[in-house]
Amino acid sequence: MASSHSSSPVPQSNSSDAFFKKEVDTTKRFRPVQSLPDVCPKEPTGNPNSLHDSPSLVADQQRWTIYHSKVNLPAALNDPRLAKRESDFFTKTWGVDFVDTEVTPSFYLPQITKEHFALYQQEITPREKVHERCKNICTSKDTFDRTLLHTHDKSRTDLEQVPKIFMKPDFALEDSLTFNAVLPWSHFSTAGGKGNRDAASSKLLQEKLSHYLDIVEVNIAHQISLRSEAFFHAMTSQHELQDYLRKTSQAVKLLREKISKIDKVMCEGSLRVLRLSLTRNNCIKAYNKLKLMATVHQTQPTVQLLLSTSEYVGALDLIATTQEVLQQELQGIHSFRHLGSQLCELEKLIDKMMIAEFSTYARNDLNRPLEDDCQILEEERLVSLVFGLLKQRKLNFYEIYGDEMINTAKNIIKQCVVNTVSQIEEIDTEVVVKLADQMRMMNFPQWFDLLKNIFSKFTIFLKRVKATLNTIRSVVFLVLDKNQKNRDLEDTLQKNSAKESMVDSEVAYLTHEGMFISDAFGDGELPAGAADSASQRNTSPNSEPCSSDSVSEPECTTDSSSSKEHTSSSVTPGGVEMMIGEDVKLTDLELVRLANNIQELLYNASDICHDRSVKFLMARAKDGFLEKLNSNEFVTLSRLMEGFILDTEQICGRKSMSLRGALQSQANRFVNRFHEERKTKLSLLLDNERWKQAEVPAEFQDLVDSVSDGRISLPEKKPTATEERKPTEFLIVEGQKYATVGTVLLLIRIILEYCQCVDNIPSITTDMLTRLSDLLKYFNSRSCQLVLGAGALQVVGLKTITTKNLALSSRCLQLIVHYIPIIRAHFEARLQPKQFSMLRHFDHITKDYHDHIAEISAKLVAIMDSLFDKLLSKYEVKAPVPSACFRNICKQMAKMHEAIYDLLPEEQTQMLFLRINASYKLHLKRQLAHLNVVNDGGPLNGLVTSDVAFYTGNLQALKGLNNLDLNMAEIWEQKR
Repeated sequence: MASSHSSSPVPQSNSSDAFFKKEVDTTKRFRPVQSLPDVCPKEPTGNPNSLHDSPSLVADQQRWTIYHSKVNLPAALNDPRLAKRESDFFTKTWGVDFVDTEVTPSFYLPQITKEHFALYQQEITPREKVHERCKNICTSKDTFDRTLLHTHDKSRTDLEQVPKIFMKPDFALEDSLTFNAVLPWSHFSTAGGKGNRDAASSKLLQEKLSHYLDIVEVNIAHQISLRSEAFFHAMTSQHELQDYLRKTSQAVKLLREKISKIDKVMCEGSLRVLRLSLTRNNCIKAYNKLKLMATVHQTQPTVQLLLSTSEYVGALDLIATTQEVLQQELQGIHSFRHLGSQLCELEKLIDKMMIAEFSTYARNDLNRPLEDDCQILEEERLVSLVFGLLKQRKLNFYEIYGDEMINTAKNIIKQCVVNTVSQIEEIDTEVVVKLADQMRMMNFPQWFDLLKNIFSKFTIFLKRVKATLNTIRSVVFLVLDKNQKNRDLEDTLQKNSAKESMVDSEVAYLTHEGMFISDAFGDGELPAGAADSASQRNTSPNSEPCSSDSVSEPECTTDSSSSKEHTSSSVTPGGVEMMIGEDVKLTDLELVRLANNIQELLYNASDICHDRSVKFLMARAKDGFLEKLNSNEFVTLSRLMEGFILDTEQICGRKSMSLRGALQSQANRFVNRFHEERKTKLSLLLDNERWKQAEVPAEFQDLVDSVSDGRISLPEKKPTATEERKPTEFLIVEGQKYATVGTVLLLIRIILEYCQCVDNIPSITTDMLTRLSDLLKYFNSRSCQLVLGAGALQVVGLKTITTKNLALSSRCLQLIVHYIPIIRAHFEARLQPKQFSMLRHFDHITKDYHDHIAEISAKLVAIMDSLFDKLLSKYEVKAPVPSACFRNICKQMAKMHEAIYDLLPEEQTQMLFLRINASYKLHLKRQLAHLNVVNDGGPLNGLVTSDVAFYTGNLQALKGLNNLDLNMAEIWEQKR
């Protein structure tokens, strides 16, 4: 019954919401052109996806659908209580005015126009035309469809009477639940009084089942009647098919007889020729295989012979080739079953031999006599060893060379010390056993020569190391370049093969589509790759690369395998030619890392030399030897070390900081000692200075003149002349006379020593600047204590600090101030831009010196001010004229002038006496006001005028003060 139901001509679907439902394609996609479907199918195809949606009588009888709807929609919309029938039922609840209310358009919904459906109309118009055309073609289908639909509706009505349990696909009476549902036991109960009723029920059940059976049979007969035409058509076709098969069998039999005759006449002889040719080729292959086995059998003796001549690369290539032959061409040969493992052990032995050989080479290369010859030792041997080590992936061989460098550096210093000590007779090697103690017994010239010799040996040592490591790096870079070329070649081959495969795929596609190549490509349009491929396919599959004379050819021997490894010739920087094969299987990353490690090894060589030199210096500096060096000796040592540092940087290309740091440390100690010595010297000079004008020796004048010419350095000592120049009274600096003391002359020399030390040792510029600033500050403060503070009275034993001492101190300070800008410019030229902030020390020092000079001038004025106060407080206006007070003042002014005129410039003298004159006028004005003497032309006024005229005449009579504007009218009170 289930089969009867499934064969219903009415299409079934899972959805019963609509009888016909048009499928909507939600995604617009390109669909290839296909043949039109049969618009008039006689029966369903069985594809559930292509059926129309319609309600199911079986599946939907228990579910409410739109087909169960019994509501009269017009009756629902009409309200009999309203007079106006045009109003709808919404007015019943919301009022009569609801219809007349205008609804405000929504801001969130767009205004839909016909333009919005333009695209849909463009898409649906062609479909509608196709649909209309199909309807016109299949006009007879409508009648058939209506009849089919009517019959289907009737059968559906009949099938609805059959319970759904009979329609289930898993219907089986063996199931107890199904059996009880079909034949309930309640109808067969034998209880008393119910027998007749049960019999009636059973009979009714039997009739019902019979009715169901009739319905199903009627539907089955109907379905068979629908397909009767197809059944008779199949039976008719069966007879025709049997006739065709009988004729085909006769044709096949005749064709087989003809093929048998052709086989005897035309094929047996040719096949025999091909069979003999194949046998001959197999014999040739067997002969070549035997020759190859004989060659492989000689591998071990050949490897031993190559190792005896240190041909490690050749031996490794032979082993690799033999291993490849054993794995590819001689695999499974019983006699060679142990040869592979023997070759592996031999390869491991060669690895150990190469490492030992490289260690021996490194030792011999680094320990040969250190002369000016920096050529590479046995470059061919080195290149062969490096290439062999790269072939075996022994990438840490450079560490062996690094260890040998450390040992060699130690031996260089030891050998130099031993050679130098043996040439010094003062050192008894039997008494002083330790080499370090023997070295400490050398004086500076001997030790300096030893250090110079060590530096020269280290320079040659680094040049040799650089040459050797450059050769090793060149081998690495040649292998790296070869790898790059191989990759480019492989890329080219892959592109060509891709093109050929593309042509092959095109030919295969054309063949698959049933076309001939000549149909697809015109004359002359067949690609070259296709022609080559076709020619290769047309050749005989049994043809062999070896011809009839190939027995004596070498292509089928071991050389045929080794010919796969393409080799290229490369030349190292030293001119050594070597062959690079493709069997060095190292990645670019490994090769680049190895090259960087070799370059780092050169940097390590420089660091090793510097570290050993630092230890050598520290061993000599244990007893304070380097700190006791004088300036010239330390400068000479510093220049030697700086030269060695620059040489190593030039050779290795990188700065090593250990020796430079040791030099800086020693330089700092030297600066501290240098500064302390000069500061102590200056302190002793100041403590013994009597602040009297000193004569200027000619050498100091020459020193000042050299500074004026732009050379801030100590002049070289000249041989003693026959006539010594006499010292001068003043120091001439750029045309100006400076009266100075001996301490200041030596201070200038000390300052120049600081500047020259900076030129000789540039690394101590900043330290020297701070030390020089400290020295200048110390001179300023100490001279202030001794002169202005009268400290010289106790230190030196002076009776008093005179005006001459003060003026001389001021002039000395002015001389130092004159040289501060020159010193600043000298240091500025040697400082880094980021260190220019240190120059502010000179600005602070200049300000301190100017303040000190101003205090000395104020002190001189204060001396005369106290004198004026003392004398003019006792002044009385009376005869005789000039009075004794004014005569005493003029006398003191003359003494002051005499004391300072030769020490200070004329301009400073005039400025000083103007300030003294202003103090004088202030005290005189105060005294005249006390005496009530006014400028009224009276007798007292005349006496005062005479005294003032005497003072003015005496003051202007002094040298350099004749044009001084005294303005004596200020002594009188102005009338208000």
